[in-house]
Amino acid sequence: MAETITLKIERMTYGTDAIAHDASGKTVFVYGGVPGDIVCAHITSNNKTFSKARVTKILETGPYHREAACSFVELASGCPWAQITYDQQLVAKRANVVDALKRIGHFDPLYAENLVDECTSPSYEWEYRNKLELGFTRNHGRAQLGVHALNTNELLKLDTTKLLPKQLANLPKSISGALSYLSNSHNLSFTRVGIRTSKRTNDVEVALWTEPGAFPRAQVARVLNDACKLTSVVRVMSKGPAKARKIAGVERLSGKGYWTEKIANETMYLSAPSFFQVNTKGAERLVELMMEGLKPQAHDVAMDLYSGAGTFTLPLARACSFVHAVESYGPAVKDLRRNVEKAALCNVAVAGGDAAREFPHCEADIIVVDPPRAGLAPEVIDLLCKQPARAIAYISCDPPTLARDLARFAADGTFAPVRITPVDLFPQTFHVETVTILFRT
Repeated sequence: MAETITLKIERMTYGTDAIAHDASGKTVFVYGGVPGDIVCAHITSNNKTFSKARVTKILETGPYHREAACSFVELASGCPWAQITYDQQLVAKRANVVDALKRIGHFDPLYAENLVDECTSPSYEWEYRNKLELGFTRNHGRAQLGVHALNTNELLKLDTTKLLPKQLANLPKSISGALSYLSNSHNLSFTRVGIRTSKRTNDVEVALWTEPGAFPRAQVARVLNDACKLTSVVRVMSKGPAKARKIAGVERLSGKGYWTEKIANETMYLSAPSFFQVNTKGAERLVELMMEGLKPQAHDVAMDLYSGAGTFTLPLARACSFVHAVESYGPAVKDLRRNVEKAALCNVAVAGGDAAREFPHCEADIIVVDPPRAGLAPEVIDLLCKQPARAIAYISCDPPTLARDLARFAADGTFAPVRITPVDLFPQTFHVETVTILFRT
């Protein structure tokens, strides 16, 4: 018979689990735990140094436990922290950044504590997302769309969401219904379905990710537009292994064929494959922190690595004499060039390619790096440390890789962090964005 034990939940990990300790002092990672709760937990795996468990019953709720405002489907997928009071979510996110600096970066605990600001919350804790993705599968031959459960990857039907703007809460149900009908009647399959919305421009785009091949374009566009009011429907064709798919083409099925969003004083034009932060107010706060930290001057030459479609490039170009922007993802490079042109900026040089290979041959005064979750390659850190820049802004979506990279900067000794600000772009989840400002030592 499986073991069940009583535990007091202590704190959250950088993940969906909480941490507790059993009677012997062994660490237990508990799925479904909320700090302060006393729970019965079923042991799911036992190792020499730690165990894993799942909450089966809450014996006593702690001060940070609340009823989840979302549905069970969202609690199991996009909102795993929804049962934790929001103030405590912010506390836990800051603590996870500090913990990564100590545990992975091997920084002095007091130094790490003093380096990290309180976690700032730029948006509401609900209705903050401008993007949602649906998965697709076939169940007994019938099409099914939904969101993936975090622990089991089971596809769960999503009828309504508290993450999109209120007036669009039922959009997943409408789109799923239309695509299920199309899929069953035309034997269509989708890799995934992307939904992008904007409160500021009123754009609503649906992107259908498919394999290349024959596709009933006109009928798909008509059925989707009958189901909901859309400004753009596109088809993104991709091929290759699941973890290394390449874009084979993008087709406009109806509407504009792209999505727009206003951020600060800029309008961004984005194709479906291009990355943009899912929280627009959060993205604005990142820009503010970057500008406040770097203090760009009119004579400055700036560098923006992993620039994407230009979230940081455009405000830097307005403030500096010149910006060198580097981006490796083809669709984002095209969008960046379009956004620079639409903004009527003539002081930006755009390079498409890997950051290390296309590292600008210039001496920059200020630098922005916004790498993917994997962080900075060692060779990029080496190149950065050879720059005469007075400051670097490092935007990170992953505290562990940030801590690793800051340790590499520390080992070189050229740049040192002076402030790390966690920004909550992802309420109800464990994810946190950070803006780190490094000064020349």
